[in-house]
Amino acid sequence: MSFFLTGKPKCRLALALPLSLLFLAMSPAGAEEPSASEPLSQAVVPGQNATLKQLGASYTLNLRGIEGSDSVNFDVRTDRVVTGARLNLEYSYSPALIAEMSQLNVLVNDQVAASIALPKETAGSPQKQVVQIPPHLITDFNRLTLQLIGHYTMQCEDPQHSSLWAKVSNASELQLDLAPLVLPNDLALLPAPFFDRRDAQRLELPFVFADTPDSAKLEAASAVASWFGAQASYRGAHFPVLLGELPAQGNAIVLVTGDQAPGGLALEAPAKPGLRVLTNPNDPNGKLLVISGRDEQQLKQAAVALVSGSRVMKGEQASIDGVSQLRPRKPYDAPNWLPSDRPVQLGELIEAKRLSVAGYDPGTISLPMRLPPDLFTWREPGVPLHLKYRYTPQPVSTNSSLLVSVSGKFLKSLPLPSQEHLKDEQGLLARLKQDETLLREAQLNVPLASFPLQSSLQLRFMYDYIKQGECRDIIIDNMRGTIEPTSTLDLSGYRHFIALPNLGVFRDSGFPFTRMADLSETAVVMPDGYGAADVSALLDVLGRFGDSTGLPATAVSVVQASDEARLRGKDLLVIASGGNQPLLQRWAGQLPVSLDGQAQFQLSDLVYRVRDWVSGVEHIDQRPSRSSIALGNGAVDNYLTGFESPLDSGRSVVVIAGASPQGLAEVTSALAAVQDEDNSIQGSLAVVNGERVSSLVADEQYHVGDLGWFRHVQWWLSQHLGGTLVLTAAGVGLASVLLFLSLRARARKRLQG
Repeated sequence: MSFFLTGKPKCRLALALPLSLLFLAMSPAGAEEPSASEPLSQAVVPGQNATLKQLGASYTLNLRGIEGSDSVNFDVRTDRVVTGARLNLEYSYSPALIAEMSQLNVLVNDQVAASIALPKETAGSPQKQVVQIPPHLITDFNRLTLQLIGHYTMQCEDPQHSSLWAKVSNASELQLDLAPLVLPNDLALLPAPFFDRRDAQRLELPFVFADTPDSAKLEAASAVASWFGAQASYRGAHFPVLLGELPAQGNAIVLVTGDQAPGGLALEAPAKPGLRVLTNPNDPNGKLLVISGRDEQQLKQAAVALVSGSRVMKGEQASIDGVSQLRPRKPYDAPNWLPSDRPVQLGELIEAKRLSVAGYDPGTISLPMRLPPDLFTWREPGVPLHLKYRYTPQPVSTNSSLLVSVSGKFLKSLPLPSQEHLKDEQGLLARLKQDETLLREAQLNVPLASFPLQSSLQLRFMYDYIKQGECRDIIIDNMRGTIEPTSTLDLSGYRHFIALPNLGVFRDSGFPFTRMADLSETAVVMPDGYGAADVSALLDVLGRFGDSTGLPATAVSVVQASDEARLRGKDLLVIASGGNQPLLQRWAGQLPVSLDGQAQFQLSDLVYRVRDWVSGVEHIDQRPSRSSIALGNGAVDNYLTGFESPLDSGRSVVVIAGASPQGLAEVTSALAAVQDEDNSIQGSLAVVNGERVSSLVADEQYHVGDLGWFRHVQWWLSQHLGGTLVLTAAGVGLASVLLFLSLRARARKRLQG
């Protein structure tokens, strides 16, 4: 993709981006060098409170040994400054600790913020204490460490003695007092302050239109929303929509064409596509990102320029001369998904420095694995993992090992032999004299059939602690472990083939729409007379797609039900709130639910089963509808459903429907909510009742993907016993005929001879 930004004076930059090339001529009108932030505003902003559990410690912090420690990370937004901080600490400690020689330290960024005495009188019982933290120790990215300095005797002591312990509850709460920091109006800060990666809260970012946007404006807004959704990632994102008015406070995205601008915002009619950062007239601490164009086409150009090249912009505003796509996307090339057409090196998944650990019991090396949802795992042994790793051989050890797990499920333990066990391998011992670490390799298969789509490969080095005897025990921190970045995981042996509809993979990965990362094969069908709630639902779902792929939806089509030509050849995402979606009436025969006058639902045997939806037993989750129930008043009428497109074989339709704008919001909220076994979106129909989700039908009606003819025949025969018997009988019959003809020919030849 290429685009040109102009201003004065002119300059031209070339920048490489994944699968695209940006050619820029850029100098925003009135641009200035980024200046330092303005002084603190006098406004008051909410504080930031989080428990250690919310900061990532899903367990009680168990501090053991003479210097046991554990840490969590916390960040502070760019537009905030800390004026006060405290830790409401809940802890307990061993009665065996010597009070004069033991303490519990609170460190921020490796600087001691407080040291807590551990008196004998309160040992062994739960304690609470408020620890004041000096604000000057806190920066943008921070690490909070709890450290036990413990001793149980004045004589020689075992550094790993069982009496050396302290426990810190993960309910302990970190509280920060914040003041706003006024930032300059500068495109160089993007995506901040509209999204700040230091903020772990869900992104709430309003979109503002002068009036009800048309399809072209919605396509531009969808690209921007999916970009911010990709930035927000695990945090989640919600995009409220305002028509004709600016938010009373905070930040917002404003989309403008021609001389139309929402109330309270005075803008000149743009001659070119442009981007501009302004202060919110209603809030001196809020910012507006104005995306503008003379018409809808220019607006889309400005949106694409934002999501593709914001990192090379600076100043208050920039204008774009042109945007062009240099290379089309390919199926399954989403940046967030593991490549399925080649072996992927582990160094591509995380930074190389995070592949190295130190200590006797270091933390787990966790590598994210976001899998394409339609990998066909039937009769596959697993994904080949070629693991290369280095470790420090101990002089003597028995149980040192490298543990391999996927999403917390143990797979294999690889031994880490000591120097004693390597004594017969003189070549290895000679190498150890030059390098204290030893390189080894292992080949194993990682089964994927029972793992979630968002998995993690977990590798942990575990070393024996060898006791030396009285007064000789000392911990020397010289143990090192490294996973080589050139280790590979290879998905290329898997085919893409899946049974649909499957609302579970739609919720988790946006599939099948995200098969093309830019959504070039997706059309969103908006209802008639749609309003702010319908547009907000569209942007929320597109934000989830961006989180899945890591790429903005720059090629999505937004259409009306009447435009049937644009519906063909596409996967369709249909939005409805009330009776405003004509497609629901037109395709009533394909829907397992009807809300025309009365609520009618098709049900399967799954409503009688209390069990997980995902099971290791083949076909146990497939339950065709067997009954139908019609209700008048009191029916739940917010739902998701999926079926094969009536317009194109192999294409999919997913309907997101609510009886009202509020009901539609409940459905999109259910998509973003944390799922559990009894409240999950699965199958072909899921009914939403507030925060409760009921999946009623799991009738898989069609398949998408390609297995190749031979693999497809194998799979088809495994599904159809009758077909297997017929084919076997036909094969036996054919072999019998051929054998008979062969024997008769031999008999004739013998008689003639």
